[in-house]
Amino acid sequence: MNIGDQIENFTLPITGTAENFTLADVAGKIVVLYFYPKDDTPGCTIESTDFSNLLDDFNRANAIVLGISRDNLRSHEKFRTKFDYQHHLLADTEAMLCERFSVLNPKKMFGKPVVGISRSTFVIDRKGHLAFEWRGIRDVNGHAADVLEKVQTLG
Repeated sequence: MNIGDQIENFTLPITGTAENFTLADVAGKIVVLYFYPKDDTPGCTIESTDFSNLLDDFNRANAIVLGISRDNLRSHEKFRTKFDYQHHLLADTEAMLCERFSVLNPKKMFGKPVVGISRSTFVIDRKGHLAFEWRGIRDVNGHAADVLEKVQTLG
């Protein structure tokens, strides 16, 4: 996937509703997708908290913020409630969207090889094209603010 590519429609379970999220349903809005490894872990909590704290600014820019991991909806609901996140989380338990955005990479956990999400963020513009991407984010501090700054350039 490259900058400028049209993002194919997708549907995934979303927190806070009995409905699923479908990209086509938010056509005309900017969509921020941030992929993170695991609910309720230190880096993922900082990142999600930062996005939640800036949500009013994202909303003013006509942007929707969605966090995505392979955790199930129940785990997402618990994580979202625990930290009172105002944005929603998508459950990609089958890794369909993770694969589409190529964010799955080999890692080592406790010395054993595993495949996990490489922390990454993507911004989809109002016409459904990939506008910005950040891959392999190592330091989450200030990342949400950097994303907001780019989103605000989309007018």
